[in-house]
Amino acid sequence: TTYEACKEFCEANSLEFTYFKPAGDSDAERVAMVDKAVDEGYNVIVIPGYAFAGTVVTAENEYPDTTFIALDVAAGDLLGAALGDAYDYDPSHWDVSKIISKNVYCAVYQEELCGYMAGYAAVKLGYKQLGFLGGMAVPAVVRYGYGFVQGADAAAVELSLTDVSIKYAYGNQFNGDADITAAMDTWYGAGTEIVFACGGSMFQSVAAAASAEDGKVVGVDVDQSSESDTVVTSAMKGLSDAAEWAIAKVYDGTWDEIGNNATALGVKENAVGLPTATWSMENFTVADYEDLFQQVLNGDLTIDNNSEMANPAEGGLTNVNVNYIGG
Repeated sequence: TTYEACKEFCEANSLEFTYFKPAGDSDAERVAMVDKAVDEGYNVIVIPGYAFAGTVVTAENEYPDTTFIALDVAAGDLLGAALGDAYDYDPSHWDVSKIISKNVYCAVYQEELCGYMAGYAAVKLGYKQLGFLGGMAVPAVVRYGYGFVQGADAAAVELSLTDVSIKYAYGNQFNGDADITAAMDTWYGAGTEIVFACGGSMFQSVAAAASAEDGKVVGVDVDQSSESDTVVTSAMKGLSDAAEWAIAKVYDGTWDEIGNNATALGVKENAVGLPTATWSMENFTVADYEDLFQQVLNGDLTIDNNSEMANPAEGGLTNVNVNYIGG
């Protein structure tokens, strides 16, 4: 989605665009692609994902005339990459502005908000046997999952339900395979009705199992309804809008408003939510969703964004039972 947004923006504004793909999964290989991009004259580099934190820390000072837009890269990710063993895992203890240079903008998303909406909607729809399969217990995935559980619990409270349960696991990977499909076959076969597939291309394995067992799926990051008819809704974050908005700042003269900064994008920026355009939910209407969205926007709902709550069974739930399987 980030790639598509960058490509569309550049085509619309007559800018040259190229996709540079690291040869492997290491800081050195990612930095090598930054080197190559700069050598070829590219001066705005958009990089998505927490794994690029070390790349930003290395490249931001080496290339002060290059603008870096780091999406899904948190201040804590940069601090961890910069400080190594000295990092105490609490970004509030550090001056983030000294880690992020003026040519860098970092943004993460408040995944717990759209995760909450998806979990709330699932229970409102009548599902009582839910599942959450995350890729790895990294902050974004944890926020998605913890939000999902909080939303399910809130809906269960409203409906006076005490028999809602959630299987909760991490696959320790962000790709699907036969093992993931087999595990999901077991979940659906044992009665799980709907699974929040929160692990990149693990989605394909979850959707395959759901299709075989007449189950349902909640998609992640983008609207995944076009990928499988098992998708009921998706917990989305505005990857495309954020990329285009940040790139535009470079060219409209307002980069100083966001450079040297790290932010968390949420409902105020319309950066997280559920897709109403492809709505397939009968007992939870668009009007119901818009009311829920407004409650979040107004601050009438408090949703915990604890990115260390890898096991939501420890989160003080009242009406939902979480069967934490781990990873």
